[in-house]
Amino acid sequence: MKMKNENEKRGAGMAKKETVTQEDLFEVLDMIEQLGIRYWLDGGWGVDALVGRQTREHRDVDIDFDAAYTEKLQQKLEEKGYEVVTDWSPVRIELYHPQLSYIDIHPFVLKEDGTAKQAGLEGGWYEFEADYFGSAVLDGREIPCISVKGQKIFHTGYEPREVDKHDMKNIEELMSGVL
Repeated sequence: MKMKNENEKRGAGMAKKETVTQEDLFEVLDMIEQLGIRYWLDGGWGVDALVGRQTREHRDVDIDFDAAYTEKLQQKLEEKGYEVVTDWSPVRIELYHPQLSYIDIHPFVLKEDGTAKQAGLEGGWYEFEADYFGSAVLDGREIPCISVKGQKIFHTGYEPREVDKHDMKNIEELMSGVL
């Protein structure tokens, strides 16, 4: 008896994958690193990296990266089987992969002084200080990620969902030294 592969199972009525495991995350980070693209993990996985462990399920991987590599990164993701589901270029592009779930890529224009800027949806730019960019260790792996200070700023200015409230609690505990 032949076992169905994951794609065949999904085609037979299985739900769309909307969870990124740590293994999926590391596969995505490996691919970006192999391309030689400077990046920082952001969003929920970025907060969990700062905590040092996974604290909740994640629908996607948020990656802030050097905007000079937008075309190269998008092309590699599409070659790997991702499909664009939201294109708000140059602000962000969200892609979906049947085995790896979602990735949300955010092009940043990097400056020599360590600061960066990102295009805004309404025009103009968001400016980011150099100390928004750092690293953390998750499961023994050092990962470039948005700092606690940057995460606090990035988790404001919108109506928070339950996952955002969870992340903000972790950010506050990191800032106060509880975690």
